[in-house]
Amino acid sequence: MSPRIPISTRQLSRSSSAAHQSAQNYVCGQCRRASVVAATTPAAPIEADLRHAAAPPVMRRPSTQPPSHKPPEFRKSQLHRQYQSLLRASPLMIVFQHNNLKSTEFMGIRRELAAALRKVDEELAKNGNVGNVGADAKLQVVQTGIFASALKVVEFWTPQFEAESQHSAAAEALEHTQKLQTVSGLSSEAYKAAKSQKKKHGLEPLLSGPLAVLTLPTVSPQHLKAALSILAPSPEFPAPKRRTNPSYYDAAVQNGLQKLMLLGARVEGKAFDMEGARWVGSIEGGLEGLRGQLVAMLQGFGAGITSALSAASTNLYLTMESRKTMLEEEGKPKTGDS
Repeated sequence: MSPRIPISTRQLSRSSSAAHQSAQNYVCGQCRRASVVAATTPAAPIEADLRHAAAPPVMRRPSTQPPSHKPPEFRKSQLHRQYQSLLRASPLMIVFQHNNLKSTEFMGIRRELAAALRKVDEELAKNGNVGNVGADAKLQVVQTGIFASALKVVEFWTPQFEAESQHSAAAEALEHTQKLQTVSGLSSEAYKAAKSQKKKHGLEPLLSGPLAVLTLPTVSPQHLKAALSILAPSPEFPAPKRRTNPSYYDAAVQNGLQKLMLLGARVEGKAFDMEGARWVGSIEGGLEGLRGQLVAMLQGFGAGITSALSAASTNLYLTMESRKTMLEEEGKPKTGDS
């Protein structure tokens, strides 16, 4: 049996009363610290409230990422932005419809197209016209719905770029969001302007089904003629002969070309059908030849107007001279009467 420690009744009652009192007065450490902070923290002055009220809003996005109507991290938003940039930078665009093109077929078509455009660049370089239009040409498959939406934004909404001016940091931060709303093609303003527009850009009938577009950085009829002879050969644009270009008649290339169909074109913001696209490619001498034809036409109009205006005065002069001669002959005395 374990030994017992003798404890008096007074000590036992004193310890139990102290424990009961401490249990009633217990306060956790977190509540104690909160009460101390609330008791020692003074109220904010009025000047501080006014200063915080006038402070610029906190930017919720980086300066390189403008506010977007839809989340910019989505692939559709990035494709929309890419198509807008492509349309703004490409004054000449040819629209094709493709039917289940395979990767090998598309690769062969691109190879033959690049070779044909490279030859045109070399011919123009011999004449002193140095430019790599063929190297910047691009044939790609687009998503029809997103491409149609981007085309409406490009056609019916114009970014409002303003001249840069010096402002304070607070003013720049305050106006940053409003400026980005006027220059971003993904903003709500661009979306509303394109959606509420009732006009037509002319390519609505073509924007259906699987599409592929060929874009050129400049309007070059020579390059367009070479591209049509590869992608959509016709009697006006014959395909290269087998002897000069045997790789064009590979099975992959020919099978891919059978799945391509020319629909139309967009030249300098104007819609053209198949015949219009072929007409642009049939301009002799390219833009220089077109300018020459325009100058000759204007000169012909000027010569016709000049001859028409001078004909009346010439006829009047001849009439007056003939009348003068008749009067002089009538005024002469006759030789028989004398």
